[in-house]
Amino acid sequence: MPDDETQTPTLNREAIARTPHDTRAQPLPGAAEGSSPWLLRLIAVGLVLAALNLRPAITSLGALLEEVREGLHMSGSVAGVLTSVPPLCFAVFGVMAPRLARRFGAGAVVCAGMAAIAVGLVVRPYIGSTAGFLAASALALMGIAVSNILMPVIVKRWFPDRVGTMTGLYSMALALGTALAAALTVPVTGALGGNWRTGLVVWAVLAAVAVLPWIVLVRDRTPAPGQPAPIAANATEAPALKITRSRTAWGLACFFGLQATAAYITMGWMPQIFRDAGVSAGTAGLLLAVTMAMGVPLAFVIPRVASRLKNQGPIVVVLGLCGLIGYSGLYLAPAAGAWAWALLLGVANCAFPLALTMIGMRARSGAGVVRLSAFAQSTGYLLSIPGPLLVGVLYQHSGGWGLPIALMAGLMIPQMVAGILAGRDRTIEDEC
Repeated sequence: MPDDETQTPTLNREAIARTPHDTRAQPLPGAAEGSSPWLLRLIAVGLVLAALNLRPAITSLGALLEEVREGLHMSGSVAGVLTSVPPLCFAVFGVMAPRLARRFGAGAVVCAGMAAIAVGLVVRPYIGSTAGFLAASALALMGIAVSNILMPVIVKRWFPDRVGTMTGLYSMALALGTALAAALTVPVTGALGGNWRTGLVVWAVLAAVAVLPWIVLVRDRTPAPGQPAPIAANATEAPALKITRSRTAWGLACFFGLQATAAYITMGWMPQIFRDAGVSAGTAGLLLAVTMAMGVPLAFVIPRVASRLKNQGPIVVVLGLCGLIGYSGLYLAPAAGAWAWALLLGVANCAFPLALTMIGMRARSGAGVVRLSAFAQSTGYLLSIPGPLLVGVLYQHSGGWGLPIALMAGLMIPQMVAGILAGRDRTIEDEC
């Protein structure tokens, strides 16, 4: 596959006709032809702000899970259900994203998604019941789900020759938001009086800010150059690729699902693992933040490296081995080597930006990326639902973390196998 960072877009007649003295605004390098540079910059800012909000609803809860359990009188199994809600919502609501984007425009859907995150985060701490907490969390997660699906789509549509760079940019922002929520939730809660409800609700402010750049795009139904216009409500959709026939699509879905399983177990339970090993709540939150912060530099580097390789299998293996070593250390000496295990698991969690990059590379067209992104992420999140729940059940019934950590380590093997399959140099159009 040609290097997506170095492909040169075909010039249209208008571009050829320009003279050296043409003072009209030029599109950003590697952007879709004919696009306003200001619109592209706004989309880039919107991508970053949206990405910052795709995990704080989850990692802020992980940092205060013990306090939330006590405040809402949750058992370990119910807390396991709570940590399984994110992938469930991503699977259920993510399927809706392509249809919504075709009908209303991707910008409008992402704008609504950011608003849903803000409202859900404001409401959930103050409902006062487990059911209400779950429902409000589901609203926020619905906004995250549709935005998750549309990030690769927006990148492919508006930055077709900078897929690796732009994927790295928003993946880096996603990792930064994840790490900030993990690191700051506990100290912010303490600074605001020690009430866990206040510590959770502050993250709604960041989501409200993320709504702003997308408001400009709510009425923008104009597709990027070379892309089909959004369909009307009564229009007939183009025949869909039979994506379930593609081994690459299934491999990518399984890889995405297994890395999501590891990520949500980590975000939901890792602080508790360290706290049960004798680490303080604040330090446990910092350890989770370190794990998430590893994605800040690596989420920018890995997509760029992956986009230059025909086969991404070697990267999959390296990340998987880091996970195996990290889980082994967490099993043998959770407190003594805590910082080392946090770093290694942070490297392993960078399978997420790698999966997003492969979604953009495993389809030739924007329409193919839409369908592949929806299939891989929705199916993958569906596959990841049992993981966090099973960890909670094993923890409650075994009385320790030995069996849950063994499960986490064991899942690294099929993750590597699926990633190697997904990383082969082919597209879903070749197989459908």
